[in-house]
Amino acid sequence: MISFGDAYVEVLKHAQDYGNEICTLADASGRILGEDVLADRDLPPYNRATRDGIAIVYDAYENGRRSFEIEAVVAAGVPTHSLSESSFCVEIMTGGVVPYETDTVIMYEHLEIEKGIAEIKQPPKKGQNIHSQGSDAGKGTVLIEKNTRITAAEIGILAAVGYDQVPVKRNPKIAVISTGNELIAIDEVPKKHQIRRSNAPTIVSALEMMEIQPLSFHIRDDKDLLRQKLAYVIEEMDILILSGGISKGKFDFLPQVLAELGTDVLIHRVRQRPGKPFLFASHPAHKTLIFGYPGNPVSTFVTHHIYFNAWFDRSMELRRKNNFAQLTQEINGVEGTTQLIPVSIELSEGKLLATPVPQNGSGDFISLVNADGIVIIDEHNGTYVEGQAAPYIKTR
Repeated sequence: MISFGDAYVEVLKHAQDYGNEICTLADASGRILGEDVLADRDLPPYNRATRDGIAIVYDAYENGRRSFEIEAVVAAGVPTHSLSESSFCVEIMTGGVVPYETDTVIMYEHLEIEKGIAEIKQPPKKGQNIHSQGSDAGKGTVLIEKNTRITAAEIGILAAVGYDQVPVKRNPKIAVISTGNELIAIDEVPKKHQIRRSNAPTIVSALEMMEIQPLSFHIRDDKDLLRQKLAYVIEEMDILILSGGISKGKFDFLPQVLAELGTDVLIHRVRQRPGKPFLFASHPAHKTLIFGYPGNPVSTFVTHHIYFNAWFDRSMELRRKNNFAQLTQEINGVEGTTQLIPVSIELSEGKLLATPVPQNGSGDFISLVNADGIVIIDEHNGTYVEGQAAPYIKTR
């Protein structure tokens, strides 16, 4: 049995690069950007009016002129007008191209306009109400760095610079497999000795929220059937996620079957709670990685968010933030066992507060509804007092 810290490091050592692929902009949300995104032109691409009003040559105002004859009207989305002389002005709408000869925009609220003459009623400042060409970014500037998760903000930038096809990191091909004779389909009515399969849908949902579309199926506790199915999956998939069948029960065949199939079991049993039986293995020939989670729902939930998410972020070269929250109550450390405690997170007076979610053991999946993260209580740090900062992993 190894420590939580050693297990975590071992998993991260096996991060893999699955290359890039192209997806449409419509399908890019949630994906990881595969290349830097550059500005294809200055942003904004011209001197843009930020108010409705008139555009003038400021020197004319500074030399005493207060009334300007309106020579033209410039709307947004049309070519600009060339001003014939500095005693004239143009009416301009928000978003319009400011005439190259002008350098100041005065909004209507500071004007009186009568018979085509605009009279300035409040002193302007030179350059006001103009969003200058290239002031946001010059042509060729990196707007979004590669290895960034694409959200609504990135979608807007990608659209603005013409990325209808987006280079993204290729996600690994993943199969999620649940095991256990006591598990039945969701739409079946369970007998007293049966339970509906919930772990696999939980894992699948977590993956889908990362824009990964896994395969998912169930295998009964039959050694030959497990060997047959797993041999196929290991050959075809990049990642195999197993729920159940990895502990020390008489029907927990998975560790033995995986060994028979030529996998190297790198981790099996970690000094942590929950999730002590956690298994991590690799198949050298096919380069397939196997994550094995205990069958208890809380154990599955916690180990997936702790290990797989960290592995995925490292594989995608995502920058991970170190999150800390202050505990709202004392937590007694357990020497030799790292505790992974689901908590609710609340922002209060500028501080993140973590409150352990009441649980009735590692089978109490109902409690996870109230969890926002998982606090990590180190095996050697003793008691964590109320108000002490502890690292936590987000689950929402």
